[in-house]
Amino acid sequence: MRNWKPLLVLAIVVAALLWNRQAHTPSTATSPAVPTAAADSGNGATATAFLPPEARDTLALIAHGGPFPHSQDGVVFGNYEGLLPKQPRGYYHEYTVETPGARNRGTRRIITGGTPPEVYYYTDDHYRSFRRFTLP
Repeated sequence: MRNWKPLLVLAIVVAALLWNRQAHTPSTATSPAVPTAAADSGNGATATAFLPPEARDTLALIAHGGPFPHSQDGVVFGNYEGLLPKQPRGYYHEYTVETPGARNRGTRRIITGGTPPEVYYYTDDHYRSFRRFTLP
């Protein structure tokens, strides 16, 4: 059996570095590589209030093709709940939106449709409901 203690120490060090980096980043700073979300209202109005700040990080990772923090990120989303428009298997993919303080992946996800993504959905209740949004 492998000794897991060095991996645990490494994980703690990486988490501390990431937390320290985030704690020292001004909240008003924006990255030009991070897309801005707009509500899918049909009239072009910008409304990003429903997306948590961590969604911006997830959208940047999606735009760059990773690397993603969770092995499940980028996997095919089956739409088993049937709440999204019916599409062929493989059309939808899911990505984790980090939940501060969560010990696991949490319940927040971004679902993309198409390759490259042409439609985006956000859920904060683990696939019980979705909100569609677009990127400019």
